[in-house]
Amino acid sequence: MDSKKLTTAILLAMLIGGILGGVFNVFFMEYAIISDFLVGNVFHVIGQIFISSLKMLVVPLVFISLVCGTAALGEINKLGRLGGKALLFYLGTTALAVSLALGLALIVAPGQGFDLGSAEVQSFTPKEAPSIAQTIINLVPDNPIKAMAEGQMLPLIVFSLLIGIAIVMAGEAGKRVEQQFNDYNAIIMQLVVILMKLAPVGVFCLITKTFALQGFEVFKPLLSYFFVVTAALLIHGLVSYSILLKIFSGLNVKTFLKKMSEVQIFAFSTASSNATIPVNIKNTEKRLGVDNSVASFTIPLGATINMDGTAIMQGVATVFIANVYNIDLSTADLLSVILTATLASVGTAGVPGVGLIMLAMVLNQVGLPVEGIALIIGVDRILDMMRTAINVTGDAAGTVIIAKSEGALNQDIYNNPKI
Repeated sequence: MDSKKLTTAILLAMLIGGILGGVFNVFFMEYAIISDFLVGNVFHVIGQIFISSLKMLVVPLVFISLVCGTAALGEINKLGRLGGKALLFYLGTTALAVSLALGLALIVAPGQGFDLGSAEVQSFTPKEAPSIAQTIINLVPDNPIKAMAEGQMLPLIVFSLLIGIAIVMAGEAGKRVEQQFNDYNAIIMQLVVILMKLAPVGVFCLITKTFALQGFEVFKPLLSYFFVVTAALLIHGLVSYSILLKIFSGLNVKTFLKKMSEVQIFAFSTASSNATIPVNIKNTEKRLGVDNSVASFTIPLGATINMDGTAIMQGVATVFIANVYNIDLSTADLLSVILTATLASVGTAGVPGVGLIMLAMVLNQVGLPVEGIALIIGVDRILDMMRTAINVTGDAAGTVIIAKSEGALNQDIYNNPKI
């Protein structure tokens, strides 16, 4: 199945799944054969198997691809230059994202007039996030096999880079090992192709289950919050990245957005940046023309520390919760939100439920009640899907810009509409 047909199939799966799930929620969830058997078992099992199959590839793909990419660089100083550019881009766009979100939220003022007494909310107890110091210590794994088994991305990235550097320094022995890793990389990418053929079925089951359980009633008390977050995500994804791509690379923006559609749809349906890593790497290399030496480094790093979509949610949620509790935010508070959200994108990397953990950190920083997070949990699943799509778009945009600056972008591939 070619890329256009696959994208169309996934879109249809999402559309049909959303409609069917909505119908189930309104009319049929009282029947056990629908709620328990079909939604709770069939769709749940198939959807989770699909997600698990993708996550199964993440660790070997990141490890093998990063080793290949680092070894292909051939120069250690080039690796440091790539890392510096990637970190600057990711942190810069995260700060831009939360600033945009705060600006929109202050104009629209979501949460004003929210009836806190009648709101049905879930309870929320935030997990403790690691300190910045502990995160830095954890960069170097004391047991790389354990880091792989637990899917700890930052330690895995560091270990992979060290292996790649050692291959470069090992001379002829390193070249022989590098060729083996290149063969492994080709096999892993073929596995990605195989799984992508099953994507429409997996996406259909995931979307149907989500809408069958969520329904549409959950949006009513949170419409202003939901639409401000959605608007900020769309502006950042379509405008901010487009401007940055045009300024720093001079490349055709429409081509980039068109070729990213499959990855965005995939990220939306899975709501997992890590699960989308294999698809994003394949897309940036095969369709956007980025050399493996860049894509294999910047995409996994971005999936770990680039939290633009999450930063947008934090900015809007902070203003929303402040309005609900009638607490005024000073200019210093707003600047603190920008700084905390930007730094937290690195400081909480790899922690489960990272978006809500980061939000708890931000709320604590400006003295807002963490309990307010419970108000937005109802719609967070849908918003999580959207912000994941924005996150992976930022990863790819940064990768293309960095590749262009390093002379590691094949513009013939990038500009070819048939690829």
